Amino acid sequence: MTETPALHALWPAPTADSAVQATVTVPGSKSVTNRALVLAALASEPGWVRRPLRSRDSQLMSDALRALGVGIEETVSSSSAGEGDSGEAWRIIPAALHGPATVDVGNAGTVMRFLPPVATLATGDIRFDGDPRSYERPLGQVITALRTLGARIDDDGRGALPLTVQGGGALEGGTVEIDASNSSQFVSALLLSAPRFNQGVEVRHVGTNLPSMPHIRMTVEMLRAAGVQVDTPESGGEKNVWRVAPGALLGRDLIVEPDLSNAQPFLAAALITGGTVTIRDWPRRTTQPGDALRRIFTDMGGSCELTDAGLVFTGTGKIHGIDVDLSEVGELTPGIAAVAALADSESVLRGVAHLRMHETDRLAALTKEINGLGGDVTETEDGLRIRPRPLHGGTFHTYDDHRMATAGAIIGLAVQDVLIENVATTAKTLPDFPKMWADMLGQEPSGAGA
Repeated sequence: MTETPALHALWPAPTADSAVQATVTVPGSKSVTNRALVLAALASEPGWVRRPLRSRDSQLMSDALRALGVGIEETVSSSSAGEGDSGEAWRIIPAALHGPATVDVGNAGTVMRFLPPVATLATGDIRFDGDPRSYERPLGQVITALRTLGARIDDDGRGALPLTVQGGGALEGGTVEIDASNSSQFVSALLLSAPRFNQGVEVRHVGTNLPSMPHIRMTVEMLRAAGVQVDTPESGGEKNVWRVAPGALLGRDLIVEPDLSNAQPFLAAALITGGTVTIRDWPRRTTQPGDALRRIFTDMGGSCELTDAGLVFTGTGKIHGIDVDLSEVGELTPGIAAVAALADSESVLRGVAHLRMHETDRLAALTKEINGLGGDVTETEDGLRIRPRPLHGGTFHTYDDHRMATAGAIIGLAVQDVLIENVATTAKTLPDFPKMWADMLGQEPSGAGA
């Protein structure tokens, strides 16, 4: 399957020589795009996904669904969902899912977790494989849950990739217990396909911790928009229990929101340089975890206003430390840690022990790389303690993790001679990041990955 390339090219992170003044259009949300693709593939009628994110993760998802027989036509089309709204659109044409097929998950958590439940609805064997790091990422809870619900899966007892789902064309469904302490994606994976299970599903989380709840809320909201009945703790159900009734999924015409988590480095640039950055099309209501940046970065010294043009964020050039629980928004941790390393006081980032099992061990990676630039970061049981110190240049390794790359770029705004190893890994969710970064700074792209 896909091998992670041994990319050692170094990208010189641009240093800001003045306060940033920029308007940025952030590509569509990966989380919304990949959920929309799965729901559209399982629908009873064709649908549209408009303004999708075109990145490695979304390409892996669309390629996988095509391998199972789903039709995906990529067009540039005008949307009936909004006057004057046009751009890239994918028409999704559901079909009887079938194998034999091989799915390359790369290192995409949404693909490796969301698609095995889909594969149980196919006929034939569906093999899942991916990058070497994907073998180390937690998947056992999903495998065990699917077996409880009636699936046949061959993983040679690993509880991890690679594996083969022996699809029988249907899945009985029912009640299942799962410990989703390592990833909310375990819950979302079962909920997304549940309308197609004979009995639907009742998912009971039995762990002590449940990170990234906004992503589960996103899954529930998108299911309901497709006509599915979902009972949740928020709607009066039992704590940590989600019930999805069996039934047909409606085809939708969906416009994907900008990826608010990927807006983080651009907002950080305003905060660090004392400038102003406008993020176009920031939604007034959203389930995306990235919306928390408005509060977090304001607490760290900036100010923001949601306008018709988008989110306008302004910094003063002064950055304050923060003590914050990031358990619901863990994906924001690398960027917050980068900003905290430039602050005027200590920061404590809590509630993110689960990041040790993300694309890389993000807590260990952030500690090593920031300290390698002269920082003072220590790991705690569930997060990081960051004591600001004068930083210096050096190589910032990314570990094939897109959010490590953008964290290094954030530090590079204020610290000269920071070299990012393999900035191209940002293509996972933020294509053309080096050019977007240079455009924001009014500079010419330079170096590897530009």
